[in-house]
Amino acid sequence: MSSSAIEGLKPELVWKHFAALSQIPRCSKHEAAAAQFVLKTAQDLGLEAQQDAVGNVVVRKPPTAGYERRPAVCLQSHVDMVCEKNAETVHDFSKDPIELVRDGDVVRANGTTLGADNGIGVATALAVLEDRSLEHGPIEALFTIDEETGLTGAQHLGPGFVTSRILLNLDSEEEGQIYIGCAGGLDTVAAWKLVTEEARENMVPFELKVAGLKGGHSGVEIDKGRGNALKIAARVLTSLAAGASARLARIDGGNKRNAIPREAFALVFLPPSRAGRARKLVKTWNATVRAELARVEPDLTVTLTEASAASRQIMKRALQKKVLQGIVALPHGVTKMSAEISWLVETSTNVASIATSATEVTLATSQRSSVASEIDEIGQSVRAVLELAGATVTQDSGYPGWAPNTDSPILKLAVKTYESLFHKAPEVKAVHAGLECGIIGEKYSGMDMISFGPSMVDVHSPEERIFVDTVPQFWDFLAALLRAVE
Repeated sequence: MSSSAIEGLKPELVWKHFAALSQIPRCSKHEAAAAQFVLKTAQDLGLEAQQDAVGNVVVRKPPTAGYERRPAVCLQSHVDMVCEKNAETVHDFSKDPIELVRDGDVVRANGTTLGADNGIGVATALAVLEDRSLEHGPIEALFTIDEETGLTGAQHLGPGFVTSRILLNLDSEEEGQIYIGCAGGLDTVAAWKLVTEEARENMVPFELKVAGLKGGHSGVEIDKGRGNALKIAARVLTSLAAGASARLARIDGGNKRNAIPREAFALVFLPPSRAGRARKLVKTWNATVRAELARVEPDLTVTLTEASAASRQIMKRALQKKVLQGIVALPHGVTKMSAEISWLVETSTNVASIATSATEVTLATSQRSSVASEIDEIGQSVRAVLELAGATVTQDSGYPGWAPNTDSPILKLAVKTYESLFHKAPEVKAVHAGLECGIIGEKYSGMDMISFGPSMVDVHSPEERIFVDTVPQFWDFLAALLRAVE
């Protein structure tokens, strides 16, 4: 356990559970061990726990003496995490623990995502379950699975699994803000059948690499103007095809639909006579995109280096053109801001990841909006571009947004509690990211919900950090709110 990184941090119970959770591999769809950790913790505490067919866990803690007549409150968090690492980082997410690093006023990981999204929510709920000094009514702690790649756990919650009608979602990322709404969304995936031919005998393999981008959460950071490695790579490859007769063998980059891709790699074959021209083009593109993104992506690099290749199969020209034109034509980023709330992104789309297998090229994208009809619209737009580019396109059923309710009783109590505790008003906001609240609200009619958490930045990327001084504030607010619910 990375004990030195959390030594002296408060609240001790929260950081103890966070450090323990960080030792457990829990990428989305592979978080069974984390769910078992929650069940074992509940067993050790002598608390009732239940697991459903898909892996969600609910743990029930009885009320404090004198609070028996208070309404039950559900604390909700998700046990999975986005697993991203820097290309040079040696880390196997299927077995290696997250290495916690204390860096001044933050805790981060060593070259990987930290998993504070939503490990800190899980750890806090476990700390509430363990802490016998807290005063509260009946508590249900709900730990869902696979939030990051499909909200599978929330989608499969069954009747009666949760009985509370007040829900505190612990999956927000800025202390002092209370969220009352979020975007809905869907995923759109394109596939092109891989059709290849043999590269000419004298052609030389090169690797094009786009790296050094910040990436980040495709909801929270989509309006930050950060670079998209796939979009940049497609621009450069299009130029290399036209100006240096480059032939594409494979293209790969990004790996999560809810993360802005930080890196992209392409294997191309060049005629020896065009290699010098290709290097000059890439050098020019490196300067161009660095200038375009100078303020937000200072570490961006685009490089072309001679490579080795196990196979000399390259894409047919027609396929290469379709794939590159599809990526170039796709919209990426914010497509509409809210007219009612000036700072709120209403609709966006993320060109997320691409992978070349032995049989196909697969491109994954995600769309979000706080307006249901606009999810359909941006989804149709992305589908149309990809179908025009000759791809076979599939779209999932998506997930609903969470409509804000400014008359929410738990919101009013939370604002009053926060003001009393910290002598300032919290910000009440909606978020463009997807939260499970929309789905949970559909599953359990009448659920009164808010979302809050400590401050963290650059989630879904290896730059993810949590600000340690905001965790005690988060804890104190949660404890005071649980005490105030009546």
